Amino acid sequence: MRLEDVAEELNVKLPQVRALVKSGELPAIQIGGRGMWRVERVELENYIQHRYAQARDEISDGSE
Repeated sequence: MRLEDVAEELNVKLPQVRALVKSGELPAIQIGGRGMWRVERVELENYIQHRYAQARDEISDGSE
């Protein structure tokens, strides 16, 4: 998936997706000579599941 597609899927702006890639939170590979980035669907799904788990943990910690 292109970073633009990832941004649309996550309902965020492109700079936020770039920041996730740069920080290593969202694994991506650079392809071609023009600096295009690609995120595999499985990596995006893993990222989303990780965020859900974080949210569950935060909710659990807050309710104790």
